[in-house]
Amino acid sequence: MGSLRAAVPACLLWSLLLSGCVHSAPSPDTGEGREVAVWEDRRSLADGRLVELASRGAVPVRVRALRALARIQELSTLEAVLTGLGAAEAPVRDEAAFAAGVLALSWEPLTDAEKTRMTEALLAAEAGETDEGVRRTLLDSLGKLATPGAVRRLSERLADGRPGGAGRAAVALGVAARRGASMAEVPLEPVSALTRPGQPEESRYGGAYLLALAKRPEALPFLRGCLGDEAPDVRALCVKGMGDMGGPEDAAVVGRLLSDEAPRVAAEAARSLAKLAGRCGGDCTPMDELLALKSRAGSVARGDSAAGHALLALAQQGLPEAGRPVLVALRRALQDAVPGAAFEVATGDLMNLDCRLAAALDRQTGTLDEVLRCGGGRVPEARRLALGLREIAQSRGKGGASGAVKYLSHPDTRVRLAALDAVSSRPVPEAAGPVRELLGGSDPVVAASAAGAAGKLKDGEALPRVRVLAERVPQEPDLAEPVAGGLVDLAGKDAEPVLRTWLQHPHANVRRVAAEFLSGLTGQPVRAPHVELPADARRPEPAPEGTTLTFRTNKGTFTVALDAEAPLTSGNLVTLARQGYFRGITFHRVVPDFVAQGGDPRGDGEGGPGYSIRCEMTRRPYRRGVMGMALSGKDTGGSQFFFTYSPQPHLDGRYTAFGEVTRGLDVVDRLLEGDTILDVEVSP
Repeated sequence: MGSLRAAVPACLLWSLLLSGCVHSAPSPDTGEGREVAVWEDRRSLADGRLVELASRGAVPVRVRALRALARIQELSTLEAVLTGLGAAEAPVRDEAAFAAGVLALSWEPLTDAEKTRMTEALLAAEAGETDEGVRRTLLDSLGKLATPGAVRRLSERLADGRPGGAGRAAVALGVAARRGASMAEVPLEPVSALTRPGQPEESRYGGAYLLALAKRPEALPFLRGCLGDEAPDVRALCVKGMGDMGGPEDAAVVGRLLSDEAPRVAAEAARSLAKLAGRCGGDCTPMDELLALKSRAGSVARGDSAAGHALLALAQQGLPEAGRPVLVALRRALQDAVPGAAFEVATGDLMNLDCRLAAALDRQTGTLDEVLRCGGGRVPEARRLALGLREIAQSRGKGGASGAVKYLSHPDTRVRLAALDAVSSRPVPEAAGPVRELLGGSDPVVAASAAGAAGKLKDGEALPRVRVLAERVPQEPDLAEPVAGGLVDLAGKDAEPVLRTWLQHPHANVRRVAAEFLSGLTGQPVRAPHVELPADARRPEPAPEGTTLTFRTNKGTFTVALDAEAPLTSGNLVTLARQGYFRGITFHRVVPDFVAQGGDPRGDGEGGPGYSIRCEMTRRPYRRGVMGMALSGKDTGGSQFFFTYSPQPHLDGRYTAFGEVTRGLDVVDRLLEGDTILDVEVSP
């Protein structure tokens, strides 16, 4: 990344149009610029000095200060950000527009007055903006804000004749829909026009993205029309929309995409057929179509792991009880394919998928059964039990989770956590005692989860132990959310004094949790004060520009170029990699057509390196193959990362994007749950 450009670049390439240009990092060499970087890392406003630099002064420093305000995400600085929208220089206006979008996504919710103020400022800025790059950033931020006024303006821009304008507005409206904004008044005719053959791919993508997320029956004809689009990302969106808005009569056309060459398209087809099957009344064509997935077992056996994504998507989505024969038939196909498996890895894939489908069967009944016998002896018991318990936690209308109680004392932490999830979702009185015992256990993650479960069980006897855990939160910030939930459920208003002490904690997420629960307790919005990090807060050594990470996995090797715009986030992973931290760690979460997530030494999604790092929101859009930092709240990054299988515009400005796969993306496509990282090598 070079020095700051004199003007915002016009991003005409499709790969950059989805969510913004990959702008160079603003890194002025002046003393003020270096000071800004230090303040940002300390989460310091420098007694107003940072706001002053963001509001006036040299352009490079002002841009860098606005980026710092975006990353610090302190809502009291909103006016300084909005002032930047009216700057004379396009780079300043662009950075202010980006910062406004980040603040719109604040982990601590905006007040109605703040939303109104931001809407007015963004609308005024967009109406008068002459620079195309800045205007697109403003459209993105209006989508993130998702207010009725923002939706109206974006709807008007669907008729924009400038290259990429209407497509950009459509994507922004889709983001707003994901944030809960109503799409009822959005005109669909101009949206459908974007998806017609002959339109640029960015326009077709934008139209499909909005049609899929609008969830309006009138969109169905247009979605049917784009199922054959030449771009996989467009096809995936169109078939995704069919699952949400179509009916059983659409099964045949959706079923044809089960054989799509792009794994993410086939996965969405399987997921959509499962949704359509839930609407069947008698004979069910979607169920019949899903049987075509039996052929996928042979592909997986031959070493095509990516073919398993459609099966995994179906298992994660689940089927109604009438679909039991389909799941049984698919399991049989997987088991029959084992003798012909080309490699040991392929056998493991087949049996892991078998257990995934077994867990989907157990979700139907709400009891552990099929997972107890799945996997042909090749899937460890702990993985089987954790899969099944997580699924029965999602079972509806099946009574309580009595069968999960005995697993609360299982020696494997993954199983205990999954059992806690089950008894929290479907409480039974007999779980109270075993849950109480876990409150004093040596594993803090399990103890905190037990606090949340005790609250759901309304176990008053557990309150003293939950209070003890609450005293540990200042030293162990990761415990905050589940412990606060249990404390509030059991102590009610009496939890308020403890939560108010958390409002002064230096960890941003502890303050956020306290403010959220206090708002619920008091019935009045509570906002946490701004607190600087101590001078000795952990600061990773920045990664040098040009650093790459090479991931060696049991499925092959792929390379990631790290982003100099996120030096600390990149540097953190470099440091961990050089320590050998990732050796033997799995990809514990794979969601087809969304993300593959790894980096957790516990393997249950709750682990990390024992510290957290600050967020460094970048301008890199979440297109296919981008690497992001997994979070559970503001500034909670650690060692868990994810790779996107397809563009995910709703993640932009929310999760630090700090790298991109430059070689071996087909290997990422082959990843399935449980695949192992053999090592991560750093270069240079």
